Amino acid sequence: MMDKTLRHLHDGREDGLRPLESLDPDAATSFAGLVRAMGKTAFGGRALGDAMDIVLEMGRDPECTVVMTLSGAMTVAKQGTIICGMIERGLVDVVVATGALMAHGLTESVGLAHYATSPDADDADLFEKGYNRIYDTLEMESNLNHIAELVSEVLGKTQPEGGVWSSARFCRALGQALDELDHGPGILRSAWRKNVPVFIPAFTDSEMGLDFSTWAMKSALVASGPTNDPEAVFQAVPAYNPFIDLQEYARLIGRSKRIGIFTVGGGVPRNWAQQVAPYYDITSARLELELPEPRFQYGVRICPEPVHWGGLSGCTYSEGVSWGKFVPPAEGGRYAEVHADATLVWPLLMKAVFEELDKK
Repeated sequence: MMDKTLRHLHDGREDGLRPLESLDPDAATSFAGLVRAMGKTAFGGRALGDAMDIVLEMGRDPECTVVMTLSGAMTVAKQGTIICGMIERGLVDVVVATGALMAHGLTESVGLAHYATSPDADDADLFEKGYNRIYDTLEMESNLNHIAELVSEVLGKTQPEGGVWSSARFCRALGQALDELDHGPGILRSAWRKNVPVFIPAFTDSEMGLDFSTWAMKSALVASGPTNDPEAVFQAVPAYNPFIDLQEYARLIGRSKRIGIFTVGGGVPRNWAQQVAPYYDITSARLELELPEPRFQYGVRICPEPVHWGGLSGCTYSEGVSWGKFVPPAEGGRYAEVHADATLVWPLLMKAVFEELDKK
């Protein structure tokens, strides 16, 4: 007969485990109190509570540079004011975004509107009316034409450093123009006023990039004369160099004692922002230099995509450790991953964070 070793049953506390608490909505007297209470529950609620603690820790750490990466139609979804609030309260030191998100944000910045629609609307009919559908929301083609005029005006009156543009240089110029127009709040306006650089890595994949290019082609045609030949029209190339962005961002990270990241979605903005750590590593190795070894110590991600699709939107921070992008949790890395639609949880999270920061 085989001897069986008796199990020594622990109650959790002796191992330092954190006991959970039943959520009592009546006991929460503030958004911050509610999110903290959610942090003592499970699943997405606990992740949101952890996210609040990490955002506050990053924001209160004077030696931490916080990078916010943004993808998805967050400005069309009317989340732009949240981004402005984060910039203005000093929670964000760098923004990396899609050009589409910034272009749609310009619509708000100059006082124009987006409209609700049904996802089942007749898209051919919408096209004829100049309505561009983004799921259940419409961006007016007339809005984009208005933005093209603003872009053209800024390009026409601004001379970039060395005569060459980058996305960050262009976003600064737009932010200053928006501040002078004073039509209302805007992401680029807030970023310019707080000296927060805005990088758009996939710049040509956006209305802003197309506006930039059509401005360059128009300038060339004015000089050479009109033509309907595509071979001639699409020859003009703006004075634009994306490597200026890459190096500016790398220098900024290299000056930082600690770095954190706040991500909505994934895509190019997230990857471009995170690859700075491997960039330093391979530069040190290939150029035989002794450079810093930056690693993100804090991270908060809001995204519904699961990890098993293999895309960066769903990539875990743990996977990023294997690439040398993040500090392992065992060495002090703190991360929260909230698997949810950002329009549901981001407003709640930031309302709670703002309450904590705005306490007298």
